[in-house]
Formats: sequence, structure tokens, C-alpha cells
Amino acid sequence: MTSLSQIAWDDTVLPFQLDRSDIRGRVSRLDGVLEKILKQHNYPHPVEALVAEAALLTAMIGQTMKLRWKLSLQIRGDGPIRIIATDYYAPTEDGTPARMRAWASFDAKALSDTDVPFSQIGSGYFAILIDQGEGTLPYQGITPIAGGSLSACAETYFAQSEQLPTRFSVTSGRSQLPGEAERWRAGGVMLQHMPKASPLVAKEGEVTEGQLLSAGDLLQGDDEENWGRANLLLDTVEEIELIGPQLAPTDLLVRLFHEEGPRVFDAQPVQFGCSCSEDKVRQSLSIYSAKDITHMTTPEGIVTADCQFCGAHYEFDPATLGFEAKKVTGDAE
Repeated sequence: MTSLSQIAWDDTVLPFQLDRSDIRGRVSRLDGVLEKILKQHNYPHPVEALVAEAALLTAMIGQTMKLRWKLSLQIRGDGPIRIIATDYYAPTEDGTPARMRAWASFDAKALSDTDVPFSQIGSGYFAILIDQGEGTLPYQGITPIAGGSLSACAETYFAQSEQLPTRFSVTSGRSQLPGEAERWRAGGVMLQHMPKASPLVAKEGEVTEGQLLSAGDLLQGDDEENWGRANLLLDTVEEIELIGPQLAPTDLLVRLFHEEGPRVFDAQPVQFGCSCSEDKVRQSLSIYSAKDITHMTTPEGIVTADCQFCGAHYEFDPATLGFEAKKVTGDAE
């Protein structure tokens, strides 16, 4: 039997604030949305684990932004796990769910079940992209793959690119409740110091691991003491408390931060969702000539495309694709 508490808090992001410490944060639990993301592909366990962590980070980071459209997280490396990409689509109206999707590319033959999943990304970069939609220029912030986890990469990104001390405590894995099938769950807490004018400015251009900023570089005096105290409290959290589902996020906040004056706001529901469509595939192929389209055509006389995120399969008449399609279609009419 599924408890009412679990129903209420699965697939949500709960914003909160620690009034005494001048710190904001998020508690997130992903259950069904994570299961749907991972079921789209038959990922080996190291890939599943990293996709789950990336999805959880994306949910918490996306909810902190004043998004009108989309936040994306991209991890690219030169190891067996080459790409991890996630998208968080802001709610279209108050009270409606945000939507998420994720996907990974990897070299199955080079993967190792014994090595730490993060180490199999190799050298590369961690990027956060914010696209506010039509009429705006996308923003992109990049930091090197470093620190031993995707969470550490995200913390470095906020310190380096935004001058915001940030801390993540996350966990994920397959779990099974009595009477239910085994499934993926993930949970985490995000702490972030409230924005203030920083004495440091992010370095322009390419950044190397040795130049990376940390929270300790950004805070002084009472702010530094408050941040350190909140982090010590977060260090006491247990994995089962992060994942749940029996302990509600509100109870977790009271357990961890009751002396810091925790205050919660409305929870944001999250669901699986993909933005792919037949029209978008046509648009992506509109840059190709009829000759190029011919090379993409199967022996059956069709052009096919599959969405990496949701697995949707599309089939097209070659004559309707490419920048010469209108001319061909017009002749036919």
C-alpha cells in the first residue's frame, strides 16, 4: 500500500528558506518521473546512476531559476560515458507540473562495472544552459569535470559562474517497498546562500581546474559562519532520509534545520515530458538539400528519425523534407 505522504511528495521539488542563516534551498524526491526517464533506454548501471543524479540536480536547479522556458544540463567527456543531457521545462501556468527529460550516450564496450561511474566520464565539461524562449539569447555557463561527482561540478559552477555558494547532498538507487515492484528513486537537498554582492568576479574565458572557486572563497564573517553551520547540519542527513518515501520533506527540514528557522513555500510537481514533434524534426532537416535527403532515405523509401529522449519514432516521405521540399510539394499540387 502506498502512503498518503509518499503520494504527496514523490516527484516534487519543495523550496525552503533558513531565515537565521540567510540560506535558501530545495528538497526534491523523484520517483515516477525518474523511472520513466530511465525506462526509455536499457542503460547499464553506471550510466543509470549518473543520469539519475543529473536528473535530480536538474530538477532542483531548474526550480531555483525564474524560467520562462527551459534549463538544460549537459555533461560531455572523453571517457566511456560521453554525453549526459537533461532538460527542465518550466510550468506553463501556476500550479501545473514542470516537465523533465534526460538522455545519455556511452561506449558500452569500454564501460566498467567496477569503476566509479563518475570516473568513466573522463575529462570534459559540465554546462548549464538557460533558454528563455523566442526573442532572447540563450545563456551558457561551463565548468570543467572535477570534484568527484556531478553534484560537485554543479557546486563549482555556481561558485565560479554565479558567485553563489551552493551545496548538494543527493542519493539515488533502486528500491523496493513491500508489495511493490523495484524501481528507481532519487532524493536530495540543495543549499544556496542568498545572492549578495561578491568581492570576487568570475574569470573570463576558459577556466582550468586549478582556478576554480569554492564557497570558502565567496563568504566572510557571519555569512561564512552561518554557511558552515548549515553545511554541518546537512552532513548529518542519511540516504534513507533523502530518498524517503516515509519521511516527508517538511519533517526532514525540521529534523536537520529546526534551529535555523526553516520556512517552506509551495511545492513544485515534476513529470516526464518531451518537446519533440514531427514539425521540429522537419525543421531540423530543413537545412539539407534533396540530394542530402536521398542519402538519408532507407531502402523502403522513407526517412526515419528517433528521439533520443523519449524514444518517439518518426517516418517521412523524402519529398517533403529539406529546403527544396516546398518546390517539390508545389509541383505535386
